[in-house]
Amino acid sequence: MIGHLAYAAGSPCPTFVLDAGRLPRNDEALLAHLAEARRYLVSAGGAHVLKIALVEPSAHPMFDLDYRFVQALPGAPDRFDLRGSCGHSILSAVVAAARSGMLPRLVPGARIRVQVLNNGDSVVCEVDRVERDGAAFTVTFVQSAPVPFGELLPSGAPRTPLVAGADRTEVSLVASANAYAFVDARELGVPDQAALFGAGDELLGRLEALRAAAAGRLGWPADGAFPKIAAVLPAEDGGIAARAVTVPGWHPSIALTGVVCLGTAVRIPGTVPWRIARENGADTGLLEIATTGGRTAVTAVTATPGAADGEGALLWATVARKSVTFQGSFVLTPLSHLQFEEVAQCLALSGAA
Repeated sequence: MIGHLAYAAGSPCPTFVLDAGRLPRNDEALLAHLAEARRYLVSAGGAHVLKIALVEPSAHPMFDLDYRFVQALPGAPDRFDLRGSCGHSILSAVVAAARSGMLPRLVPGARIRVQVLNNGDSVVCEVDRVERDGAAFTVTFVQSAPVPFGELLPSGAPRTPLVAGADRTEVSLVASANAYAFVDARELGVPDQAALFGAGDELLGRLEALRAAAAGRLGWPADGAFPKIAAVLPAEDGGIAARAVTVPGWHPSIALTGVVCLGTAVRIPGTVPWRIARENGADTGLLEIATTGGRTAVTAVTATPGAADGEGALLWATVARKSVTFQGSFVLTPLSHLQFEEVAQCLALSGAA
């Protein structure tokens, strides 16, 4: 089988892309195959590659590509979480699928429609620019029908109290693109953006403990990857500053799904991000998000509150200027020393990204 590596700017690691049509459909057999593939990657220096995308042409007339995300977990090559999705991985998969011939060659203006099998999301990846080794996109997470705000709150409320060690605080559990727990960093003693971006292991540990408590609140495994968690507060130059946690450790920026989820949360009255956005006058229109890796922006479009269901609803959310670099392809069987070195070179490139 051919494997591909692609890196989306802002992601904590590259995505390892595989043809789902050549893999078992049964989860147990599938995960056994993926564990073997991970062992091979680790032996070639790829232990840091923790995102796997399984893709194939979609049989659905509304989509071009079926996509399934697998989050590899640290500690052993056979540890995985199949619960969530990854926006950076979706874009990496689109670039790899086009390079492998699964999709037509990417050209500016093309729109690749992706069906996310993990959670039913519909994602439109519009090509803004094509380069020799990659492409740039505008990404829209589209709802097939307006989703009432209440359905985006997995705990049933805009804010949920959590207890984790000495921390007793409220978080907002919001599920849009991925499930996230958003906490006001000031409630954890972090006063401003500089302190948030400069925080180290102590805050990281507290957020990881809160994330585990949020997973327990949802009935999910505490040692999995979902829900994600991010600490937020008003940004210095307007908008919201966010520091997110990934697998493992601090995220270098914030996940694409995290951007979408935060943009959605800002539109839902009563949530932690909604309250913070109103402090900075960022509760309407384009939301600017400051991270340790730079600034990004999202527009979440909602139906007018006061509709027949009595509340607002999410229509779609769009993120622009997302770029992907294709890093190489290789056969997943070490047939020769030369081939092994080629894999190692791909992984060395991905580690430097």
